[in-house]
Parts: sequence; structure tokens; C-alpha cells
Amino acid sequence: MDDSDIFDTLPRPTATRPLLGMTVLVVEDSRYACDAMRLLCLRSGARIRRADCLRSARRHLQVYRPTAVVVDMGLPDGSGADLISELAGTTPRVPAIVGTSGDSFAEDVALAAGADVFLAKPITSVSVFQEAIIAALPADRQPSGVRLVSDDPIRPDPLAYRDDMAHAADVLGDYADDRIVRYVTQFISGVARSAGDVPLHEAAEDLAHAQARGKPLQANLARVAAMVQDRLTDKIAI
Repeated sequence: MDDSDIFDTLPRPTATRPLLGMTVLVVEDSRYACDAMRLLCLRSGARIRRADCLRSARRHLQVYRPTAVVVDMGLPDGSGADLISELAGTTPRVPAIVGTSGDSFAEDVALAAGADVFLAKPITSVSVFQEAIIAALPADRQPSGVRLVSDDPIRPDPLAYRDDMAHAADVLGDYADDRIVRYVTQFISGVARSAGDVPLHEAAEDLAHAQARGKPLQANLARVAAMVQDRLTDKIAI
């Protein structure tokens, strides 16, 4: 059985589930953002696999070749741009490579690394998600016909946000490492933006600006850590 025979045995896309038969590997460290991706894939008909870091993603890719890989640009063990560059240069190539981030500068970085398309966080629209994946696919893999989309807002599980806050609290314990502070600041900022948690997002942005300018970080770190703890103890409802 050759590759075309295998493809012929997969479920065919439909108007309501245009990604049916496809597998999406989501490389994402935020459980909240990943739950949003789970819902987007579910409504679109795609199967989802998740990796929470570069190392885990590379293990996945040694075992199977997904239809699409959605790569967050900020990961705990490095930049998503490195994985995108690897994927873009691999033969056979993953059909669709998608970069994603909440940072405004990340789109240029993702596309320069070899991504086919970029999705800005938060991703709440089913139609936007579907169009991005389909546009990134080679022409012969794109489903044809009119697509019927129920574009009700995606609402990730609030418990996933709490899990992200627990992860942030653990990482915030190491104030001495600039790289870790940079990572957790980006992580908290992105998750808070996706969840609509404006106060925490603004506090994380203030911390990022202080670090970028070489200012003392203790006060900003303490403020962010306290706000994270408030969300863990249910003092703040999301």
C-alpha cells in the first residue's frame, strides 16, 4: 500500500468538519491555550496531539508525521522558531507549519523561520483557525467546497487556567535566573491575555519592560507572584 492508498482510507473532510482525517500536533506549554486548540480541532474534525516543549515535540515527530504542527513561539526549553526551522527543512516536509503567539513581533520571526502561516493569540474563532490550517496545506490537500462553520466563541476550561497559574507559581520560585524570569514573564503575559485577565497581563508586561531596561525586578516579581497566588486561591475569578 503506497502513501496515496493510505490517504484514500482516511475519513474525508465534510462541509462542517473540513479538517476530518487530519492530525494536528500542538506544541504549547499553556494548558489553557491547549484546551482552546482542543476545542478548535474538535469542532473542525481534526485529531490533536500535544507536546509541551521542544523536546517532547521532537519525540512525537520521530514516531509519526502530523498533517499540521502548531508551534507556540515561547517554550520552556527554547524558541519555537528553532522547531519551525527544523520542520521547514525536513524531507518529507510536514504539510502545514503554523506559528502562534500573543507577542506582536513573533509573526515576522515565525514566518522568517519557515512557517506557512501565523495565528495570533488568543485564537477563539473556529473559522479563522480552519482557514489558517487549510491555507497552509498544499493545494492538493486542501478540502474543496463550501464550509459551514458554527463560529460560537471557544471557551477553554477555567481549570486549565488554574493549572497554568500553578505552573507559573512553581517557575517563579527561581528569581535568580534571567532566562527563567524571561520565560515565565512571557508565559504569564500570554496566558493572561488569552484568558482576558487584564490586571495580570498588565503586571506581566510591566515586569517584562523592567527586565528589558535592566531595572531591579524584585518589586515587579513580587507583584506578579502575589497575583498568581490570588488566582490559585480563588480570590480572583476568571
